[in-house]
Amino acid sequence: MARRLDYSARYPLHTTKELYEALSTPAYWEARVAEMRKYTPGNEVSSLEVSDSGIEVVLHHTLPREMLPEIAQTVMRKDMLITRKESWGPYNGEETVGKFSASIPAGPGSLGGTIKLFPTEIGCTMRFSSEAKVFIPMVGPRLEQLMLVNLVDLFRGEAEVTVQWLEERTQ
Repeated sequence: MARRLDYSARYPLHTTKELYEALSTPAYWEARVAEMRKYTPGNEVSSLEVSDSGIEVVLHHTLPREMLPEIAQTVMRKDMLITRKESWGPYNGEETVGKFSASIPAGPGSLGGTIKLFPTEIGCTMRFSSEAKVFIPMVGPRLEQLMLVNLVDLFRGEAEVTVQWLEERTQ
């Protein structure tokens, strides 16, 4: 059975337009990946495509096996190579929706979900609805919960980088 978790990143004093423009900018994605390199060196933007139909980005992350929690090390015998994809639909002047996924070669499960960017009274919010599924009896539920908790930490860190990136451009 899959586990689900919602997380909302709030961007006070920033509009959905500002955030969508950031999502379509290579320098923004490089800033996010640069921050991740402080914790694990193997992070890169593989591709970014921006068109009238939206935004598609592919990121590659490498997590050394020794940095994984002990329960994850029982499943992963090598460094964890993660391909992360985010896609956003076109911006309609007010909001947009997207989706994300993360895959691991020969990984024992799946991780993905939807994202909605919408305005609020004091700025905007990006709401992530995530689903984790691990296909290993006995440890699956524990790994699913671990994945979702770590994903929230990742989203929180990315939101901090985003706010900083936006504020540097509006000063």
